[in-house]
This record gives sequence, C-alpha cells and structure tokens, in this order.
Amino acid sequence: MNSALPVRGTGCARGKQLLGHKTDWAGRGSKDSSLELPERESQLKSIPERAGFILDGLSCPASPPQALTQQLSSPAAQPCLVCGSPPPGWLPGGRPSFSPIMAVYRVCVTTGSYLKAGTLDNISVTLVGTCGESPRQRLDRMGRDFTAGSVQKYKVRCSQELGELLLLRLHKERYAFFPKDSWYCSRICVTAPDGTLSHFPCYQWIEGYCTTELRTGTARTVCQDSLPLLLDHRKRELQARQECYRWKVYAPGFPRMVDVSSFREMESNEKFALTKTTPCADQGDSSGNRYLPGFPMKIDIPSLLYMEPNIRYSVTKTTSLLFNAIPASLGLKLRGLLDRKGSWKKLDDIRNILCGHKTFTSEYVTDHWHEDYFFGYQYLNGVNPVMLHCLSSLPSKLPVTNDMVAPLLGPGTCLQTELERGNIFLADYWILAEVPVHCINGRPQYVAAPLCLLWLNPQGALVPLAIQLSQTPGPDSPIFLPTDSDWDWLLAKTWVRNSEFLVHENNTHFLCTHLLCEAFAMATLRQLPLCHPIYKLLLPHTRYTLQVNTIARATLLNPEGLVDKVTSIGRQGLLYLMSTGLAHFTYTNFCLPDSLRARGVLAIPNYHYRDDGLKIWAAIESFVSEIVGHYYPSNASVQQDSELQAWVGEIFAQAFLGRESSGFPRRLCSLGELVTFLTAIIFNCSAQHAAVNSGQHDFGVWMPNAPSSMRQPPPQTKGTATLKSYLDTLPEVNTTCNNTLLFWLVSQEPKDQRPLGTYPDEHFTEEAPRRSIAAFQSRLAQISRDIRARNRGLALPYAYLDPRVIENSVSI
Repeated sequence: MNSALPVRGTGCARGKQLLGHKTDWAGRGSKDSSLELPERESQLKSIPERAGFILDGLSCPASPPQALTQQLSSPAAQPCLVCGSPPPGWLPGGRPSFSPIMAVYRVCVTTGSYLKAGTLDNISVTLVGTCGESPRQRLDRMGRDFTAGSVQKYKVRCSQELGELLLLRLHKERYAFFPKDSWYCSRICVTAPDGTLSHFPCYQWIEGYCTTELRTGTARTVCQDSLPLLLDHRKRELQARQECYRWKVYAPGFPRMVDVSSFREMESNEKFALTKTTPCADQGDSSGNRYLPGFPMKIDIPSLLYMEPNIRYSVTKTTSLLFNAIPASLGLKLRGLLDRKGSWKKLDDIRNILCGHKTFTSEYVTDHWHEDYFFGYQYLNGVNPVMLHCLSSLPSKLPVTNDMVAPLLGPGTCLQTELERGNIFLADYWILAEVPVHCINGRPQYVAAPLCLLWLNPQGALVPLAIQLSQTPGPDSPIFLPTDSDWDWLLAKTWVRNSEFLVHENNTHFLCTHLLCEAFAMATLRQLPLCHPIYKLLLPHTRYTLQVNTIARATLLNPEGLVDKVTSIGRQGLLYLMSTGLAHFTYTNFCLPDSLRARGVLAIPNYHYRDDGLKIWAAIESFVSEIVGHYYPSNASVQQDSELQAWVGEIFAQAFLGRESSGFPRRLCSLGELVTFLTAIIFNCSAQHAAVNSGQHDFGVWMPNAPSSMRQPPPQTKGTATLKSYLDTLPEVNTTCNNTLLFWLVSQEPKDQRPLGTYPDEHFTEEAPRRSIAAFQSRLAQISRDIRARNRGLALPYAYLDPRVIENSVSI
C-alpha cells in the first residue's frame, strides 16, 4: 500500500525499498541476510547502549547488535540502481552514517470520556507522509497512558521530515499478561517540525489487537483523491465496513435491516458472504426467543447479545434506560396490574396507572380528551400530525350530506361552500381495511378503517363533522355525527383514536423514522468512507439507531413480543401494515414542505408542528447547502462522485426496494437534489422523530385517547352505546398497563443525549464547515427562543420541536 511513496532527498523512487522494510528491535526484525560485517559490528560496539541515532530511517534508541547487523546487510542499504546514490542514513561505500535525529513530530492522543474507554494494551503509531513514513513507535509514559478522558502527549522521531501527512497507523497490541480490551480513541493531533498541525479524527472503539489507519480530518470526495495510497485506503475501508454491516431481509416488503448475526460471526472469525440476505421472520421460533422473569412478553435474546461496539448504546445510556424501565415496571407488577385481565370498572381508575409520572400535557389530555376541539387539535399538534388532507369535493365512499352537518355549520354557510373555501379536511384510514386481526388474553380483537371529516370553523378551531367507521357506506355503516347521543359520538371518536394509534405507531413512527433511518445509517456506513464529507455530515444523525431498532425487534416485533401482547393487529398485522405503508410511501411524503403543500394544510392556523417544522427544515437546509457547496463546486462534481452515487443507489434499493413509483432518487444529478435529499434525511432522523415520538406518554397515558386494541366490533347501528359497552370495548387492564409502560419508556430519552446541532465529535476539522456548524447552532438557538416565547401564550404548549429537546438521531 505504501510502497509507492517516494523518499525526500533522492532523485529516484527508493520508497519501495525504504518503506517496505521495517525492523522490530525486540528481535522480530528482518531476516534478509546473515552476512558477517565485522567492520560495521565494530562500529556498533562503539555506540553507547542508550545513545539515540538514525539508521535507514528508523529510530534506534537501544538497538541490539544482532538486529543492527541484519539491518546493515538489508537490501535497503544498497545504492540506488538508477543513480547510484546511497540511501538515507548511509555514506558512499556502504558505511552507515550515525546522524542525529532530524525531525520530531509531537503527537497528542485523546481518549474518550465514556466509561471503560481506556485501555491497558500497548499503543504504537506510524506516521505516513508524502515523503516517507516514520518508524513504528510505542506511546509510553510513566504510569498508565490511556485512561478515560485523558489527553497524552508523545514525540515521534524521524530521520527526516515526512512531508504532508496522509495517514496515521494505530497499532494496538497485548501488554504483558493482561487480556485484550476495548479502547475509545477520540482523536489524535500531530504537530510537524515546521509547526503544521494535522488532525486525525477517530471517535470509535478499537477492539482486540489490530492496526487501525486514520486519515487526516480534511474531508475529501473520491474525485479529490489522486494518490494510489489514499484511493486504496478508501477501498479497503469500505470493504471492511461492508463485511461488518450486512443487509438482512426482515419480512417481504420491509426496508432491509442490519444483520446482527454478522457481528457474532466476526467475533468467532467465521467467513461470511456480503450478499447474504436470509429472512429472519421465523427467528423468533428459535429457543432464543423466550420469556424472562418479570417481563410480560418474550424477548429474542440472541439478537441482543452481539452488537458492534461503534453502534451500541454507551454504558451510561443503557443504565439510564434500565433505571427508567425497572421502577415503573416493578411498580405495576407489585400492584398486580400487569397480570390483571378484564375490563376497567370505571374510567377514573385509568388515572392511577402511572400516577407518579404525570406531566402538564398528560393532565390536560385527561381533562379534555372527550371534547371535539381537542379531538381536532390532535390532528395538528398531536403525535401523528400528518394525516389531514384538504378536500375540494367529498369522496363517493363518504356520502355526507349538507343536512347532516348543517346544525354544526350554522347559518350563512353550507357544506359545499366550506369545501370551496378549503375548510373541509379528511383523515382516511384506508390502510386498515384489510389488516389481519389478533387475539389478546384469548379473546379476538377488532379493527376499523374509518373516514373522519373535519371542519375548520370561523374561530380557527378544527372540529370533527362526521365519522364513518368503514370504507364502504351502507346500512351497516352509519355516519356518526356530533348531534348523536354522547356515548355514540364518543365511541365513534374512540374508534378513530384506535385507528390513529395503529397507523401512527406502525407507519408514521416506526416505519417512516426508525426503519428508514436505519437504512440511511446502513448505507452511510457501507458506502461512504470516514473522510467523505457526507459521511461526516450524516454520522451524528445515525447515532444509536441500529442499536435501538435491534432492541425493538427483540422485544416488540418478535413473535409473542409486546406488539402481540397489546395491539389488536398483533405482529402479523404489523407486518402487513408496514409493507403496505412502504409500498405507498413517496418522496413527497418524505419532504416536509412538499408534504404540507400536497396535503393542502399550509393555511390552517395554530398548526405548530408545521410552523416549527418548517423553521427547522430551513435551518437544516441552509446548513446542508453550505456544507455541500464547500465540497461540491458543480453539478458535475456530484455526478462524478462514485461513492455518493453508490450510497444513494443503495438507499433506493434497500430502503425503498427499487420502487420507481416512490419518487425517491436512485441517482443524484445536481447540487439541489443532493441538498434536498440530505436535508430530508437529517430532518426525519431528528425533528420528525421527535415530533412523532416524544409526546406518546403525554397523549397516550390516558388510554381512552389512544387505545391499542378494541374488544368489540365497530357499532353497526346508533343508539346502543352505554358506559358499560364503552368500557367493554376498551383494552383490558393488563393490556392497558403494558402499553402505558411502553409509552413511558419511549418518551423518556435516556442519558447521553445530543440535541440537534450538537456535534462534540469533531469530524469536520476545516474552518469553513466549522463556521457553518456554528451558524446552524445559532439559528437553532433562535428557533428555540421563538418557540418558548410563543408557548408562554398557549393553553397547551407545543414543545416537541424545540431544538433543545430534539435528539440528533433516532436513539429511543
């Protein structure tokens, strides 16, 4: 790899000899020759034992005579065959020149502050520059060197300056009898003899005994690299990543996911194929999918045992997650609620499920959940604010007449007039029409596919006008109206809230943020090297995504997991719902401004999700545009970046299954296309996930507002609903408690958080992108101040898109 590098001070390519020959003075050196060199040996004996000198470009502070004898007789000591010049460190006639050390490089190594980030292993470095490479030098000072959070300084001595530094090799080897351990190296800074500072970002766990090569922090696309050494480095890095991070098919029609079995195979040094795509839908049937004491569902234990260290939760985050889960779960278990079957006796009993975890919003929901204005409010600022579409005419499958809604519309207007004014909206749950249903506690569950018509009234409030609980009108599918009896109307709205729960949890939340963001993370890891500017841009927005999705598949989506325990559609219904959802998901849905425009909701007042989301989108877009403009001067530079095109092509193939009708790009042809695509990815990995995840406890802890299952079929006639029939339709006690516990956990971001725009890992080292990051952070801070100022005047504040509480990535 490094044999083609020239050596400074010669007029020929001697680099192959000099750099290809290395000596380990501990007795593992070259065995090129056993010739006796009495004259040279006599010179060696005259050298003081600890004297420092340079020979053949290697620093020899205490060199055994035998090793030097081998070095003196090596091919590197011969004159150049082209020009006859002696090699560096030698005089004419084959006599060694014991010249003083000419170049000193100062190396500063920073170890991460994570728990157990330090190492006891031996760490050595080799510097590789345009004019040669340094001797391999162990980094060793008095005491322990690489403790968590430490910053250590060392010197690397060379016979001559190495030119522009290209690579830094980190060698991690056994120390004495200690077992191998992991080391989290944050970064290494190298100061050259002329004062030039080179940054080598690492920010990764290094496990076992190995050599890790780092490039300087300057971001470069493949088109900007010309040296064979660096091009080969890019290629080998991606090959290694593709062996580590393999795609796997979870179920037909699903976005591809990470194959965690590859991590286990790597630990056992097994061989594997990159094209392996074994479906894992029946993994849960293995003996590894089983109950654990204290848990109400089965857990797929094998999938949690192996996780590549650079994508797994930190110890801090894992501990925080457990401390969130255990007390709440234990409290419900001790009170017998997790095991209690049957209906709730009265609605007020539901208040006491997690009485110690109430919030201002959860209390507001409990007090106002039955009111029509709050029902409509949740379509704008609840956990699923993406369902509404403006209508210019009514669909034939919803035959609402003006007479039905006239009492609510009032005098001076009619249904047709309101349609023409753009004040009528529809929430259509067609996707649930053919979803499979499930049994819970041995009892069948039921699902509806409702159509909900809403009106934006003159006061600016969105209120429901009519609800039909099926996609097919007829005598058995009555249209429920606000003028019906209180229990009929409340039951109809609760059926809609159940449909909201199913579509939100499975599609809006898990599919469109978790699973798609996992595919983005995988493609980034597999197709972009560390030095690529898009890798540096996206990596913070993929943090912990593969880990949290693996946990979800092991505890929620596995057979007899929590989805089977609490939802009316179960795991099979989930598989249907997500595959159907992906088949209809488009690039327009993915890009917030386009989605809002297509749904016709740009003019609705008090739509805080829209207003805050567009501000954050604009801030991300401005930031991304600056980064892209710095590294891509033209459309041609985008088109010619083979790594970038492989990245977007893999996303198209693995996330969207190569479906042309999705509108997602399979190739990027312009700067504008690249900026939009990156903006949408970052927004969905951060802000969109916060909008649809963080409020789940607030809006769902009062179960009638978000029931996960329904135990009676949708009503086919009016006038039959009562309090008892209503309670008998809602989920049972244990089902409610299990789902409420889940809401609590996923709404509490564990520690080790990084809010949007926070980049403590300094992957970008140039001044221009660092200025762009600072401007991005400043803009987000202003958005946060604006949101807090607005919220002070609201009866129910909307804070889910405050940049201070948006996580950089999907991590819970």
